[in-house]
Amino acid sequence: MTSDEIRQNFIDFFRRHDHTFVPSDSVIPADDPTLLFTNAGMNQFKDIFLGIEKRDYVRAVNSQKCIRVSGKHNDLEEVGKDTYHHTFFEMLGNWSFGDYFKSEAITWAWQLFTDVWGFEPDKLWASVFAGDPADGLPPDTDAEKLWLANTGIPPERVLSFGRKDNFWEMGQVGPCGPCSEIHLDLGPHRCDKKDQPDHVCRVNGGCARFTELWNLVFIQFQRDEKGNLSKLPANHVDTGAGFERIVAVLQKKNSNYDTDLFAPIINHIAEITGKSYTGKLGAQNDNAFRVIADHLRMLTFAIADGATPGNDGRGYVLRRILRRATRFGLLLDMHQPFIYRLVPTLVDIMGSIFPELTRRIHHVENVIQAEEQSFLRTLERGIDIFEADVARLRQENLTELPGEKAFRLYDTYGFPLDLTQLMARERNLTVNVDGFNKLMEQQRRRARASQKDLAYQADALSAQLPATDDSLKYQTDNCPAKLLGYILEDQYFTDGQVPAHAKVGFVFDRTCAYAEAGGQIGDHGRVSFDDKTFTFDDTQRIGEATVHLGSTDSPNISVGEQATIHIDPARRDTRRNHTATHLLQWALQQVLGEHAHQEGSLVGPDYFRFDFTHPRPLTPEQIRQVERLVHEKITAADPVAAAVLPIDQARKLGAMALFSEKYGQSVRVLAIGADNPDQLDHAFSREFCGGTHVANTRDIGSFKIIREESVATGVRRITALTGRALNDMLYQRSDQLEQIAALLKTNPDQLADRIQNLLHENKKLKKQLEKGAGLDLKAAAQKLLDDARTVGETKIIIGSFPQASPEAIRSQIDWLRKKAPSSVTVLASRTDNDRVQLFAAVTNDLIESKNLSAGDIVKNIAPLVGGGGGGRPQLAQAGGKNPQNIPHALDAARKLIAEKL
Repeated sequence: MTSDEIRQNFIDFFRRHDHTFVPSDSVIPADDPTLLFTNAGMNQFKDIFLGIEKRDYVRAVNSQKCIRVSGKHNDLEEVGKDTYHHTFFEMLGNWSFGDYFKSEAITWAWQLFTDVWGFEPDKLWASVFAGDPADGLPPDTDAEKLWLANTGIPPERVLSFGRKDNFWEMGQVGPCGPCSEIHLDLGPHRCDKKDQPDHVCRVNGGCARFTELWNLVFIQFQRDEKGNLSKLPANHVDTGAGFERIVAVLQKKNSNYDTDLFAPIINHIAEITGKSYTGKLGAQNDNAFRVIADHLRMLTFAIADGATPGNDGRGYVLRRILRRATRFGLLLDMHQPFIYRLVPTLVDIMGSIFPELTRRIHHVENVIQAEEQSFLRTLERGIDIFEADVARLRQENLTELPGEKAFRLYDTYGFPLDLTQLMARERNLTVNVDGFNKLMEQQRRRARASQKDLAYQADALSAQLPATDDSLKYQTDNCPAKLLGYILEDQYFTDGQVPAHAKVGFVFDRTCAYAEAGGQIGDHGRVSFDDKTFTFDDTQRIGEATVHLGSTDSPNISVGEQATIHIDPARRDTRRNHTATHLLQWALQQVLGEHAHQEGSLVGPDYFRFDFTHPRPLTPEQIRQVERLVHEKITAADPVAAAVLPIDQARKLGAMALFSEKYGQSVRVLAIGADNPDQLDHAFSREFCGGTHVANTRDIGSFKIIREESVATGVRRITALTGRALNDMLYQRSDQLEQIAALLKTNPDQLADRIQNLLHENKKLKKQLEKGAGLDLKAAAQKLLDDARTVGETKIIIGSFPQASPEAIRSQIDWLRKKAPSSVTVLASRTDNDRVQLFAAVTNDLIESKNLSAGDIVKNIAPLVGGGGGGRPQLAQAGGKNPQNIPHALDAARKLIAEKL
């Protein structure tokens, strides 16, 4: 069977048992601050388990894209070392939301394995939860009895294990429960611990003979931020089967990497690198093949779903993974970008199942290629830092690189610890691994603490808050409402008086305020209670509740009081800007192509930002084209309509969705160019959008792009103004032009000519100054040549040099080499900002006969001035921050050169 057939078998089996097929969620979690990446099939159903959300089905089946690279579920360091750990994988799963429970889950799992996929029953083992006294949990005897009664498996093949193996938790907080696993005995020949005398092959015994294939989780509890367990309102089933492992078994492969999911990628790596893959564990080249193939999958799916490499959060994780793959590419002698070339092969394998890969293939290629190029440059800088650290160790007669130095290389330059250790071994040095691990653990603790705080706010409150009717946000700026409760210091109160002058969050039965979502900021305004007022400066969504955040201006506001909510008039400007973002996306796709997809936005009353996929800066002409198209649509006075549709119908209309947003079974479609909600197919712009908008494009008034910049690899950002804010800016610019014209003693119409004349005069003066400076440099070079020490036929030219540009100093070095055909030159210059420039040059005869290298000289002396650098044997350059140490650096150069000559 092919992998596609195996996946479809699973889905069809549960469809026959009345399960609804739910497409895979994005690997970028929406509305869940506790997760960097979707790491399990149940992530998109979390709110159902918590009782926060209801859907129109109680049974579901899917194949979920998952990433595990950080936190509790972290498989990163094992990838490549074995045949089955991955950073990206598919999780086959079936779910029951308060419907069936343990009996059906166990029975169907057994039937699928034995009747559909043909697993031999006598090779299958089951495990159940043994209980945990610390949590007050008894053994799961129900599951044990059901295995024996429903499947016919013998008692000796149903084993009990503790919390580590058979109690599943999503994270620090959240739904959890006992689990029951199905393991497959692959046979004694698969044991990889035969050389260990005390080893016994068994389930969860740590060898490759037994492999876990399916985990049936019986979700019964919720763990809170204090670690306490409480019963959920209903029992649920969440199962997860590792797709790659199942494919390997059914295709009779010893390794996941030999299946049709990986083999084409492995073959393409071999073709590009010219290396062979043998499939051996522990072989350096084979490990590199596996790591690159795995990391390619993770990167491609994450970027296709809207993630971008960066310096924080999931962006930083992506950057680390890509750098790790690039580093393993170096082991295959790949010193130029190549990973991006593998993307089409992966799309050929999985694009039909996950069409987002096909749609965004060029964007993914561009992002990966740019990151590869960037890291190969960063790698050189990191090696320079490493060499500077080594030079300091040599001076102090030390042989161990401190842990903080190794951690800096890891954290800043993306050097895995094993790379630093390898480089150290080549220089007969060791690395303080304990110090490195200590800093790593501190970093992990900070991350865990941050996640725990976020989880509390997201989950603990949402379960308590009542739903708010916010349908009026599209209709009016004022509405009556009843105060149902308030949030104070992360606690929700449903009675009593609200403390005066306190920062609180008010929850009403209904509201006309828009809660922050989809890039649009939350509304602000005021609430009037007869003679009392509450001013709110933000509106947020927690669960199904709209929370108005602000300060109580008056005492004696009581829960249960009637009030009137008034939205700030600035909201009209927010509407203009939000509709303008839709016009902008349409215009960008007309000018740049359909690859220009929204990656994010910030829509407020004063301006808006719009992030979109594009590999390079927009040209001035492209910006003008985009502005002209938007202005044409504003002038055309096109109507704006909205309708709530089933998500499948909205997609058939061609409505665009934001990759990072989470959508339900029904979505609101915003259409520009449609006279009414029944004519959405007439619109030229259709997008999923829950934001507030103008009724007609003419209400936007005006539009101007004021900035276009890069925010991440392959992602550009446009900042633009409309309406009132644009008029204010134009008045300000006009005043500035008048002031500048007055300073230059001309009028605004002649400013360009006046500035051109000034630039021409400045250029002439600069040439005159450079001519004088050049004479000074030539004189300084001549003096150094006259004072040079001679050893045989060789001139040793060492000294300080006047301040000048690097180009000017290199020009004088070229002159010195012509005057002294056998020479070694070391120059130090102090810059205006109190920095150091170091230069070294060696003629070819000394490189060959004396093994002298300009790069080695610079690497050895740069640390003495607090810097680093390097270069070729003929010419090298470095910088530093301690000019007072220039004499020491030059003395060290003299000593080093003397030893060689």
